[in-house]
Amino acid sequence: MKYNFDALIDRRGTGAIKVDCVQEYWGRDDLLPMWIADMDFPTAPFVVEAIRKRLENPILGYTHRCDSWYRAVIDWQQMRYGWSVRKEWLNFVSGIVPGIAHCLQAFTEPGDKILIQTPVYHPYILVPQKSGRELVMSDLIVPANDVLRGLGGKGDEANFQIDWARFEHDLEGCKLFLLCHPHNPGGRVWTREELSRMAEICAHKQVIVVSDEIHADLTLKPYHHIPFASVSETAAQNSITLASPSKAFNMPGLSSSISIIPNEAIAAKFNAWLDSGEFNLGHLFAFDTVTAAYSNGTEWLEQCLDYIQGNIDYVEQILRTEMPLIGMIRPQASYLVFLDGRGLELSVEELNRFFTDEAHLALNDGAMFGKPGEGFMRLNVASPRSIIAQAMNQLKAAYQKRFA
Repeated sequence: MKYNFDALIDRRGTGAIKVDCVQEYWGRDDLLPMWIADMDFPTAPFVVEAIRKRLENPILGYTHRCDSWYRAVIDWQQMRYGWSVRKEWLNFVSGIVPGIAHCLQAFTEPGDKILIQTPVYHPYILVPQKSGRELVMSDLIVPANDVLRGLGGKGDEANFQIDWARFEHDLEGCKLFLLCHPHNPGGRVWTREELSRMAEICAHKQVIVVSDEIHADLTLKPYHHIPFASVSETAAQNSITLASPSKAFNMPGLSSSISIIPNEAIAAKFNAWLDSGEFNLGHLFAFDTVTAAYSNGTEWLEQCLDYIQGNIDYVEQILRTEMPLIGMIRPQASYLVFLDGRGLELSVEELNRFFTDEAHLALNDGAMFGKPGEGFMRLNVASPRSIIAQAMNQLKAAYQKRFA
C-alpha cells in the first residue's frame, strides 16, 4: 500500500475538537475519542501540498473560484458517478451545515415545515429548530436487534428502511426535505428506485429536496452512490445538492463545500441569498485544496476506503464472537458504525454510562440523532487499526465484567 494509514499522530493541543474537547463535553479526559466525524489519518498529502504551495506566495489576499476549481468538480462528478454537471450549476458554500442553513433562509420562512428522516445527523434537527422552522420527523424503519446481531437479515435488510406511507403523509405541507444521502449515522446508500420514488413524491407535493451528499465519496464496495439529481429530470429540476471532499480527504477544517443546482429558478434564488451576504466568496485555501483533492485523489481514496472497510470488518468480527449482545449497522458508506446496544437492555442513560464510565470510550449517543436512535451509539472507525483494537479491547473488558 502506497499510503500509510497505521501511523499514530498526536492531535492533542492542535485545537482538534475530537481530542481537545473531550474534557469539555464529558467532564473527564481519560476517554478514547471515537466520536466526531473526522479521521485520525493524515489529510491527503496532495491537499497539504496545495496549501504549502499557495503559502510560497507571501500575499494572503482575496481569492476567487478559478476555472481549475470548476473543472475539478465537474470532472470528479463525471468520473466518479457519471453525472454531467455544468459550470453554471455550481457555487461555493462554506460547509454542508451552513449550506442547509442557507437553503432554509432562501426558500422558507419561520414556521414553515421541514421534513427529515430520523435518526439523522443532529444538525438536521438543530438548524431548523434554531431558525424557527417547524420540524417534521419522519422516522425510518429500524432493523430489529436480532438482525443487527447477525442472527438474520443482510444487505439493505440490516439497515434503515423508508416507511413510504409515513413519508408521503409527513411530507404534506412541507417546504423542504433534507435528504441525508448516503445516510448518517446508518451509512445507508439509497438505491436508484428509492431516490426516484422520493423525487416523484416530492415533486408532486412541491417540496424541494436538499440532498446532502458529503459521504458520497466514502461509499464502500460493492455499493455505488447515485447523485439524487442524476436519477431523473424530475429530481434534477426540484433539488439542491450539497457536496464536499471534506470527509473523504479529511479536510473539514478547510470549510469548503459546493452547491449544485440544475434548475435555473432555484439556483437564482439560492445564489441571490448567498450574494446578499457574500456567503459564497470562499477563503484563501477553499479552491486550491478542492482542486487538488478531486484532481489527484483516486488512488489515495481507494486505499483509504479499503483500510476503513478492514476496520469495519474487525469491529464486526469482535462483536459477533466476543460481545454477541451488541449489534451493529454495517455502513454501506462512511466510517461511522452505529452500534446497537438494545440487546444489553439498558436505558439510554445507563447505556451512555456503560460506554463512558466502564468502557472509557467517547462516542456519540444515538439518541442525539432522534428518538429512533435510542439504544445506539455511533463509533468512528477512521483511525489506525491499533486504535480500533484498543477501543474494542476496552469495550470487551467492560462487556465481560458486566454481561458475560
